Amino acid sequence: MKIGILAIGNELVSGAAQDTNSSFISRELTAQGWDISAIMVAGDDERTIGNGLDCLMAISDAAIVTGGLGPTADDITTASIAKAFDLNLYTDEAVLKKIRKRFEKHSVKWTPNNTKQAVFPEGAEPIPNPAGTAWGFSLKKNGRILTVIPGVPSEAKRMLFEGVIPLIKRELREDKQYLKSRTVRMFGPTEAEIDQMIRDIDLKIPGISLGFYPHFPENHVIITSKSLTESVAKENLEVAEKRIEEKLGKYIFGYDNDTLEGVVSSLLKKRSMTLSVAESCTGGLITDRLTDIPGSSAFLDRGVVVYSNASKTEILGVPDQVISKFGAVSEETAVLMAEEVGKLGRTDLGLSTTGIAGPAGGMIQKPVGTVFIALTDGKNTMCRRFLFKWDRRRIKKISSQWALEMLRRFLAGSSLTRTNRKLEILK
Repeated sequence: MKIGILAIGNELVSGAAQDTNSSFISRELTAQGWDISAIMVAGDDERTIGNGLDCLMAISDAAIVTGGLGPTADDITTASIAKAFDLNLYTDEAVLKKIRKRFEKHSVKWTPNNTKQAVFPEGAEPIPNPAGTAWGFSLKKNGRILTVIPGVPSEAKRMLFEGVIPLIKRELREDKQYLKSRTVRMFGPTEAEIDQMIRDIDLKIPGISLGFYPHFPENHVIITSKSLTESVAKENLEVAEKRIEEKLGKYIFGYDNDTLEGVVSSLLKKRSMTLSVAESCTGGLITDRLTDIPGSSAFLDRGVVVYSNASKTEILGVPDQVISKFGAVSEETAVLMAEEVGKLGRTDLGLSTTGIAGPAGGMIQKPVGTVFIALTDGKNTMCRRFLFKWDRRRIKKISSQWALEMLRRFLAGSSLTRTNRKLEILK
């Protein structure tokens, strides 16, 4: 079954607001085993809405429209759909009564324009709104289904599950198809490199498909398995997943909803190890990510932001002479930062970052994007030098990602060495 999605609102077209509904709806419909034919965004314009509907209904078995069902003058979705289908409008008195009762229950003043939320095209089936006042509706045309729900995300989500999906299943019966999916989360190689590495893997398995989804600074591969039998769908998914793991295992840090900071936290707890962090260019981002994980106090002793040269000396004891000779952005400084913060916290591990996030401050020897990341266990220390070719915010983000990845690899069994790695240029 193919389903199209149309999001309506001037705020979406202008960029004043993000269309989060369409991405959420498409994920949930895909989980049902349905295909998304197209996703469109239209402003509050009668002709544009009509053209969007014509296109979606021509290529889809069903279409879902969000937005423009409120009481104000710019909420024209219902009227536009009625005109596109050459239908008259009517007020559903039963729905209107329920909306009025909701206003009374919540002590909200009633204004005449709220009646608009109980107006539907002739022949429409109202869809209750359990989270708001604007009801949705559905229409059938030439064997196809059109469903319309509000654009408020909290309302759209509930109505999708409680109204839209059951309605589509009821109206458009199809052979039951089971879908299983797995998101493989990787960090390190680019999307193109991942594609190249898995080209020689035998993935010609019935019902198996792959999707590549860059999610800076990570890359995700989604494996989807479809079959008329649930057990077969599951078995085929496991086979495909195993073959991908054999090829890309060293880059895989998690699956589905795993985060790198969550994986690192679990490993630290599992190994009963503690951590202190000293951050310069990342400005506390590593510590912020780790403290997003519940229970992080079990392993995280402290995180200090030592942004200035003076703070590196006063708080961590990095000698002035080291900074003067090698620079605040150097292997020598990064190593001492990691070792000293570990000593201060009396923790098993010390982690540090120092770099030039830009846009200014770069030099020929150390251009913008130069970052040193050091990790120590008190006996051995590893330091890596990177050159990132992005903007300031992305440099901070990928630096925090690499710091956590170095920590993950060590906790998973990799050894530490004092020797600095070769300059790594990442674009």
